Amino acid sequence: MVMKERKVNVSGKPKHSLDVYRGDGKSGTRTAGTKRRLKMYKTKPKHNTRVIDPKELEEFRDELGNKLSRNYNVILKQRLLPMSLLQQDHQKKAPYLEESQADGLRDLVRHSMFENGESKHVRDDLYKVIDSSDVIVQVLDARDPQGTRCHLLERHLIEHCKHKHMVFLLNKCDLVPEWATKGWIRVLSKDYPTLAFQASINKSFGKELLLSVLGQLASLKCVKQAISVGFVGYPNVGKSSVINTLRAKSVCEVAPTPGETKVLQYIKLTEQIFLIDFPGVVYQNSGSAISSETVKKKHLQRAYKTNDWVDQEDFLVQLCKMSGLLLKGAEPDMTSAAEMVLHDWQRGRIPYFVTPPKLEIANEQPLYSQC
Repeated sequence: MVMKERKVNVSGKPKHSLDVYRGDGKSGTRTAGTKRRLKMYKTKPKHNTRVIDPKELEEFRDELGNKLSRNYNVILKQRLLPMSLLQQDHQKKAPYLEESQADGLRDLVRHSMFENGESKHVRDDLYKVIDSSDVIVQVLDARDPQGTRCHLLERHLIEHCKHKHMVFLLNKCDLVPEWATKGWIRVLSKDYPTLAFQASINKSFGKELLLSVLGQLASLKCVKQAISVGFVGYPNVGKSSVINTLRAKSVCEVAPTPGETKVLQYIKLTEQIFLIDFPGVVYQNSGSAISSETVKKKHLQRAYKTNDWVDQEDFLVQLCKMSGLLLKGAEPDMTSAAEMVLHDWQRGRIPYFVTPPKLEIANEQPLYSQC
């Protein structure tokens, strides 16, 4: 019997299963042992491949520092050098002791919320808004206008941008008495035009007056058909809420916490006026601390219905018992109570405002009388 010669398929196309010249498919495949052996060469060793003595490392670090101290010496090949050990300082975890001086400093860590508006790119974008805006509206909190006022921005406009207009906008005027709003308007009007405003889509105050002022400033630009109005100020003063009030609809995201606006936003108000919403900016050298005597005790008693207290801890303990903020063993959760008071103050539930300086003008009655 003559056996047929088997031919190799070089075309690369699969053949029919009934073809006698079809191979079994096992030729050219790797066995399990071969695969394990090849995989062994790809694994990296778990132990250190290059080891150096600490004394030798210290000597090499000193020698490298002396070489690099000269301006004309450079390292040509640093691939094989442990640069992470040579450049970075040795860090060691500090031991935790029950009684140490660092325990009191552990509570002084700054919360990330206070970093909103202090980043470098936000401050750089502030000057972009100033350059691209014809009118700058500085939004101030009516409860503390001087504390939310950016004097560095005003100084920059006086020195470099004298042709630009600035307007003060006292937002949240519904949270302070009427005489306080009038007093701050009289004080701030000496520097720039000042308007009172209440941001609300349905029930706003000062909207028509602000639109009238912006329209008058737009008419002064004879060459330019449209003007850009940039809203700047501290975080959580209500810049986005003011823009939503002018547009009579929600076009900017708002939140009771600072840092909601992350990037620049351009909003069209009319054919001649464009609005620019900008994140809040905080300067470290322009902060106003709030003392414990700013909020009167009777306002806190009326808001939380508590009895008289000796100090702040006594007030928080009473608040924990009334609100049910207790930990294991019926211990008061003073941290949660303090956060609740801070949130209520931030949302305007606790009456608080800074009294304007008393001004008397000739042939006129004083703005207010001392109570």
